[in-house]
Amino acid sequence: MSHDSDVQPAQAPNLDFAGTTPYEDYVQADVLTHLQHPLSSDPGEMAFLVTTQVMELWFTVIVHEWHTAAEALRDDDPHTALAALKRSTYEMQSLNASWEPLAHLTPVQFNSYRSALGEGSGFQSAMYRRMEFLLGEKSASMLVPHRGAPRVHAELEKALHEPSLYDEALRYLARQGAEIPEHVLRRDVSQRYEPDPAVEAAWVAIYTGDSEGVLHRLGEGLTEVAELVWRWRSDHLVATRRAMGAKTGTGGSAGVAWLEKRAAKQVFPELWTARSHV
Repeated sequence: MSHDSDVQPAQAPNLDFAGTTPYEDYVQADVLTHLQHPLSSDPGEMAFLVTTQVMELWFTVIVHEWHTAAEALRDDDPHTALAALKRSTYEMQSLNASWEPLAHLTPVQFNSYRSALGEGSGFQSAMYRRMEFLLGEKSASMLVPHRGAPRVHAELEKALHEPSLYDEALRYLARQGAEIPEHVLRRDVSQRYEPDPAVEAAWVAIYTGDSEGVLHRLGEGLTEVAELVWRWRSDHLVATRRAMGAKTGTGGSAGVAWLEKRAAKQVFPELWTARSHV
């Protein structure tokens, strides 16, 4: 039992720093909170701008996680890969939730500041393009918008020619004895990944085997990522349809029609089709 004389007063936090605070030095909050420069007088533009910037930050950390997972699989370290994939699912959930401030925009509200975007469009996001490349959605034409930014263009060109996360997963499966065809293992990784019946058969064999095994858990980790990517694309489609209907998208894109096509595409396709045969 404590005596009054034993009770120590709560220590007050240190408030006196010679320069910026350690928090500011680490987080760079002053930089982040001064990156918003709305181009219209509409008060709703601030939410649109900040939400888009938040999405870019989530893209950045998700690319980091998937790149970590790909490297770990290349090094035959599935546990590090699975941990990175798991973290990325939490981050994807937060990314997807960031649609909420934009999901209820009416056409009138969006039109109030849409002109501020000019030819700007989300498909021009370099970090989102790196996400798509890691998913196997490769396209050299998507480097074209970035020719005027040498560093960004070089990073994307490097990512275009690197194996995707799924390529590394299939190569890992092959090293573990799965029957992945040689033409899949040696494919031109700068091209979009196309599904293969033999890869589907390999996943069927994995899913009818040890449900606690590392290959099964890898399959489920990738499936979770794929599902959340689909949800991202679907939420994007719904938000866009609500805000602008079937009008041409910003940057001259096909708008809803283009997003519908994207939402219909499966990520890591054989992981989905294999389920019909288990």
